[in-house]
This record gives sequence, structure tokens and C-alpha cells, in this order.
Amino acid sequence: MKSRDTLIRLKRFQVEEKRRRVAQIEAMIAEFSRMATDLDREIAMEESRSGVTDPAHFAYSTYARAARSRRDNLHQSAGELRGQLEEAKALLEDATAEFAKVQSLDVRDKASDIVRDRGEMGLGNLRTARA
Repeated sequence: MKSRDTLIRLKRFQVEEKRRRVAQIEAMIAEFSRMATDLDREIAMEESRSGVTDPAHFAYSTYARAARSRRDNLHQSAGELRGQLEEAKALLEDATAEFAKVQSLDVRDKASDIVRDRGEMGLGNLRTARA
């Protein structure tokens, strides 16, 4: 039974670790989206201040160009994280299924132990009564 308890603790830890990873990736995606939105506002303000909205124009603001580049990088990183998020969710589902399987085996073993113990107690009482 000790090894089964250890296995259950291990599986529970793995599920929690996978859950933390999913939450961490989701938080990073949300943060990147927020930062990209902030950069969109800054770009719009800079374009309105300078009066040039075409990035190909020679007088386009250097700051706006750099902010666009950072914003595009954030969108790209968020896209890559979405792929990692799908993978992490699949790993979480697998770990959860494994944990549920180990738990059900433990419950089944404990139930069979109870039935066996009750059966042995019944046989002991029967033997005592016959003697």
C-alpha cells in the first residue's frame, strides 16, 4: 500500500505541475496581449502627433516604427505560446487521466481489502461457533 500511496502523490504532483504550467502560459499570453494593446495606443498617438501614418514614408516616426516591431514580435510570441498552450493542455488531460486511473485502482484495492477482511472475520466467527 505504501507504494500505491507514493504513486498517488506523484500523480497528483504531476497534475498540479501541468495545471501550473497551463496557468503560466495563459498568463503570459494575456500579458503579451495587454502589452500589444498598449503599443497600439502608443503607435496611434505617435502617428497622430507626427501626422505621418504610412510606415513606408521617409518621415515616419522612428519610435512608431520600433513600437510596431515590438508589437509584431509580441503577437508572434503570443501565437507560439498558443501552440505551447494546446500541448500543455493535452499533457494536463493525460496526467489527469493517469491520476484518475491510479485513484480508482486504489479505491478498488481498498474495497477488496475491506471485503476480504469482513470475509475473514465471518470465517473466524464461524470457526469459533463450530468449536
